Amino acid sequence: MTEQMELSGNFIESLLKLTRFGNLVIIAFAQYFAAAFLINKQTLFDPRLLLLSISTMLIAAAGYIINDYYDVKIDYINKPDRVVIGKSITRRFAILFHVLLSFGGVLIGLYLSWSLTALNLVSVFLLWLYSNNLKRLPLIGNLVVALLTGASIYSVEILYRTGNPLIIIFSIFALFITLVREIIKDIEDLKGDNTFGCRTLPITVGIRRTKLILYGVIALFFVTVIAINRFYQALPFEYYLVFLFIPLLLLVYRLIRADTKRDFTLLSTFCKVIMLLGISSMAFV
Repeated sequence: MTEQMELSGNFIESLLKLTRFGNLVIIAFAQYFAAAFLINKQTLFDPRLLLLSISTMLIAAAGYIINDYYDVKIDYINKPDRVVIGKSITRRFAILFHVLLSFGGVLIGLYLSWSLTALNLVSVFLLWLYSNNLKRLPLIGNLVVALLTGASIYSVEILYRTGNPLIIIFSIFALFITLVREIIKDIEDLKGDNTFGCRTLPITVGIRRTKLILYGVIALFFVTVIAINRFYQALPFEYYLVFLFIPLLLLVYRLIRADTKRDFTLLSTFCKVIMLLGISSMAFV
């Protein structure tokens, strides 16, 4: 009995690790904050918002599973301690979970609206295509993940149709930060990706030029924020300074000095911190 409970506990722990449960919580956190602070606090008690978050989390979890399914050999080099498929969870079960979670997410979207159903179907397809092919190409895979992250926040607007420009602004914020983080992760995973013939940015143009591209993306982000503030939706300068400009400048400073795998791992984590700061800042808009 004790052995069965231990095996069950290990299985659940492996499943949570495989589906990146912490990242799923951040997704739900972002959607609830967007609904509560950018639309109406009463939405917190709306069962439709709960269903939206569940459907998004299911599809994201399915995406993580199929990504690890295709990347087992690469992960043995890049992140051997994170490998779950083939150890505590078989490849057959991984595919089964991927299909069930994807189907569940699309089915919930169908209950909510046709627009969300379409978004969920496109997300499932793009996550599969990303894992199977796009992530091995320079920049394209990074853009797909960034767009899907932005869409996860914009889905709140699709559900409620308020026309609030702030939701678009925060969706763009999530898109840019995710794009930066995905490129940094490619540098972090350079060794394993190169071993198995991937053509990510660091492999095709080198780390130095990839850093230059990152500086360009961050600069474009700054310009976009300034343009939005000037022509679309003005927010206090102090808001941008505290929640965006200072963290991004610190990111650039650390990126300039980064040259080891550990440095880029820390930068990737710091991007998550910036994302959480941005989401939390919804409460102060």
